[in-house]
Amino acid sequence: MANTKRRIAGPAYIATSATNIYTPPASTIITYIYQIHVANKTASAAVFTLYIGATGGSAGGTEVSGASHSVAAAAEYDMYFPSGLPLKSTDFLSGIAGTGSALVITVIGEDKTVD
Repeated sequence: MANTKRRIAGPAYIATSATNIYTPPASTIITYIYQIHVANKTASAAVFTLYIGATGGSAGGTEVSGASHSVAAAAEYDMYFPSGLPLKSTDFLSGIAGTGSALVITVIGEDKTVD
């Protein structure tokens, strides 16, 4: 349903190769991300990088999280966007983890109809 904050992705593991975490809906919708939550399930620190851009993208300069952000062992990391991080219908949220089956991501957002 449009205009309601909800979980738009996850919980799911961040893959070790560039993989879409969130795929945009129709061109009549803009999605706003308000929170990204990453939990490390392992006993070792693990790194990830998130991107906004092309499907399965990992191009330099499109990072949202900064390159190789580290999450301590058994810890959590949250990113907040109070005004909402806008994603157009051509913008995918993708990510890469340094370790497989270590980091679980959940994304909270809201879809708004384009006027």
